[in-house]
Amino acid sequence: MPRLESRAWSCSCAARGRHNAQLGDAAAGLAAKVGEMLSSSVSGPSLTLVGPGARSPSTASTSATSTTTGSSTLNLSQHLVQRSVVLFVVGAFMALVLNLLQIQRNVTLFPDEVISTLFSSAWWVPPCCGTAAAVVGLLYPCIDSHLGEPHKFKREWASVMRCIAVFVGINHASAKLDFANNVQLSLTLAALSLGLWWTFDRSRSGLGLGITIAFVATLITQFLVYNGVYQYTSPDFLYIRSWLPCIFFSGGVTVGNIGRQLAMLRSMSFLSF
Repeated sequence: MPRLESRAWSCSCAARGRHNAQLGDAAAGLAAKVGEMLSSSVSGPSLTLVGPGARSPSTASTSATSTTTGSSTLNLSQHLVQRSVVLFVVGAFMALVLNLLQIQRNVTLFPDEVISTLFSSAWWVPPCCGTAAAVVGLLYPCIDSHLGEPHKFKREWASVMRCIAVFVGINHASAKLDFANNVQLSLTLAALSLGLWWTFDRSRSGLGLGITIAFVATLITQFLVYNGVYQYTSPDFLYIRSWLPCIFFSGGVTVGNIGRQLAMLRSMSFLSF
């Protein structure tokens, strides 16, 4: 009996030793695997965490893309507002100056209560012309991009300033040049207006938009004069002067060049960003 007990005890000790040895080997293998995983995570790409608070790479890229798109949309909206404000101010200022010139030369006649105001012009002239300038200046680059024909002819501010100077000269000529009849004056201003387009624009979209602007603005002016808002001296084209569409055409080309240059500044700043 004592011999059997000693054998049983030695067998149980041997089994326990083999079990402990197996546990030790398993722990060593597990430690080796953990070490390999840590070394691979350090040398290779970062380990992707999977859990309730972890984000996969696709989710992170999607959120980054949406953030970039939102910021670009916000920047585009801000730039559109800035361009609209600049075009509005330019249009309102040019309307005041050029309309004052027409009034001083007795080309256009306003009621006496309007002439006695500070700027010798109706209050609605600057905001209407400023709004029209903002619409036209934003429309030109939009039409260019829609047609797939980006305007690259003389794209610098010096050319834009010369275009403005020529437009002011054409308007000044309409008030000061004396011809035998209005037909000669209208033909001269038409040639000058086409020369302005050829010198500073030369695009099909610019020509088409200039003609459209001249047609629409002439109709609106006819309507205003017909309703007695103001009038022209010596009208020879229904209720207005025959050279007025030439002024509208050259004005549309000038404002369009300003709008294109402002849009080009936006694209350059976006590319540098």
